[in-house]
Formats: sequence, C-alpha cells, structure tokens
Amino acid sequence: MSLDISCYQLDTLTVLSYCNTVMQTGQQINKPDKSQMQRASFRQRLAAGIILLTVLAGFAVLYLAGRGAIDLGRWLDPCGFKQRYNLPCPACGMTTSAVAFAGGKIIKSLYIQPAAWLFCSVLVVGAFFAFIIAVFGIYFRFIGRFFAEVGVRYIILAVIVVVLAGWAVTLSRALAAKG
Repeated sequence: MSLDISCYQLDTLTVLSYCNTVMQTGQQINKPDKSQMQRASFRQRLAAGIILLTVLAGFAVLYLAGRGAIDLGRWLDPCGFKQRYNLPCPACGMTTSAVAFAGGKIIKSLYIQPAAWLFCSVLVVGAFFAFIIAVFGIYFRFIGRFFAEVGVRYIILAVIVVVLAGWAVTLSRALAAKG
C-alpha cells in the first residue's frame, strides 16, 4: 500500500497565514519580532568601536586644549571672515564652545555657541550608543531605521540649519555689542 505523499503536502504559506491570523500570539509559529534590540554583528561592533574611540579622542584633545596642554592656535588659523568684516563667521565660537563642553562647562558652552553645544551633545549621545554596541554587542534597530528613512541629505540640511541658527545667535550678539 503506497501513498502518494505529494497529495498530502500543504502549502506552507497557507498554513503560516492561518496560524498567524487564527491563533493567539503565544501559539503562532512565526511570532512577530517586537524587540527593539538585536545582536550586533562584528562589523557593527567594529564601526561602533571606531566611532567611540574617535569621539573620545576628540573630546580628550579639546579637554587638553582647555587645560593649556595643547595649543589649538598652532593648528587653527585666526578667522579670516572676522578679520575682514569684523563680524563673526558661521563657525565662530565653535571651538571655544567645544573646549568649554569638554571641560564640563555645559551651560557656558551653550551660551558661547548654541550650535556647537548641540553638536557636542549629539556626539555624547552617539558615543553612549557606540559604547553599548561595541562593548555589549547590543544593536538598537531604531538606529538603522533612522539612517535608512531620514537619508544623508536631510541630515546635512539639518546640520546647515543648526549652524545658521547658531550663527544668527552669535551675529545678533556681535551686532548688539557694536550698537
């Protein structure tokens, strides 16, 4: 007595669809993944480690510059825009603000140049997530979704808007001090 097995096979898609619509979530074969975290791949951990070390090195240089151990004036020329027009340029005050931020003077950093304070704050948050990914191997799915949905051009546009807003603040202070 030989049975033809092929006539008893069910379409897998139909079975899974039935199981997911009729059965409760605990009984489903392919449960929806609601986890916001996943195991980080080696490449993600390596990239996060590089980002973390770069941010830490940058803040270390700024901290040492604030303490007088490093002279940033040797690497950074005076602002040509400010010398020529006697007005602050869009980036004026960013280094001073970042040095204050790295030195722990967060409110002073915000007052000096709000855009630099915002960028430093974003770097601290990014370094925190990079630390979690690199050390513990936990990857947050919203990070990938953010960069996939937002796109690089919108991030660049946001950076330009923040820089121009920071410039507006420093420019208005300079004009108020002149008048």
